[in-house]
Amino acid sequence: MIGAAIAASIPSPPPQWASFDLGPVTIHAYALCILAGIILALILTQRRFVSFGGHADTVWDIAIWAIPFGIVGGRLYHVISSPDAYFGPQGDLARIPQIWQGGLGIWGAIALGAVGAWIGARRAGVRLSAFADAAAPGVLLAQAVGRLGNWFNQELFGAPTTLPWGLEIDADNANFPLGQEPGTLFHPTFLYELLWNLAGVALLLLLARKLRLRGGRMVWLYVVYYTLGRVWIETLRIDDAELVTLFGVTQRLNVWTSIAVLLVAVGILVYLFVRRRPGDNPSVYLPGREPGTIDTDTATDTDAELPSRSSSERDGRGNVTGTNGS
Repeated sequence: MIGAAIAASIPSPPPQWASFDLGPVTIHAYALCILAGIILALILTQRRFVSFGGHADTVWDIAIWAIPFGIVGGRLYHVISSPDAYFGPQGDLARIPQIWQGGLGIWGAIALGAVGAWIGARRAGVRLSAFADAAAPGVLLAQAVGRLGNWFNQELFGAPTTLPWGLEIDADNANFPLGQEPGTLFHPTFLYELLWNLAGVALLLLLARKLRLRGGRMVWLYVVYYTLGRVWIETLRIDDAELVTLFGVTQRLNVWTSIAVLLVAVGILVYLFVRRRPGDNPSVYLPGREPGTIDTDTATDTDAELPSRSSSERDGRGNVTGTNGS
């Protein structure tokens, strides 16, 4: 039966595909997936931000703050939520900065990435809510593409399954669960989340055409959608993770985090729609920071001393004539 199941299963890539050398440089497939996701997200975000009335280059100005913050935050959350690999009896602290081996927690990436985006947005004179609304579908697209990195690393898969789309994992791979027979298939949770996220991108973009999802509504709708999928996908995973018991139920920390964020996001989203006012579509720029706005603090004394035209200096048609008749 195992042989019949494998015939219809999803193969994992050969181990040598996970990384390859280009002279003195080692290229990791996981990193390439993350990079590809970021590029696609920036392209989509730029198009949406311009449609909001923003400047295309502003997206890149904010991204140079948001992306590094997000990567650091994602790694820190992963280390905290899966501490045994780093602080356990067989742990290795030297692995903490080795993100190319896999391990970025989305909640840490969003939290610290938002801090970076806020810094970049303030420097660019942009409302964070406007940038977040523009970026939300792109972030979900980046998450979908980034999940391919888990496939290359043969990691973060689910429990054993006999479904025809079960995932093959090499028996000699360090991530192969102890006690399982070679040839056992596992839920391809990377694929579940990839498809869920792509469907979410399509849904968000469709709703954006039908509804005025501004003022933070799009970004919180993204959070609601993503956490709905993350709750059930996370319960399938069997990789090492911090377990937390609440209300007599023991679950992975990521499950409880997803549920908590989902409830908060639903509450905020309802509030934003209830308080919606006609014309609630603010500028993407902070007050006084719109392109072309004169900063009064930097205005020159010469500008302030320019004489104003009095009504006596206008001809009968209301045109300024000037004292010399020109």
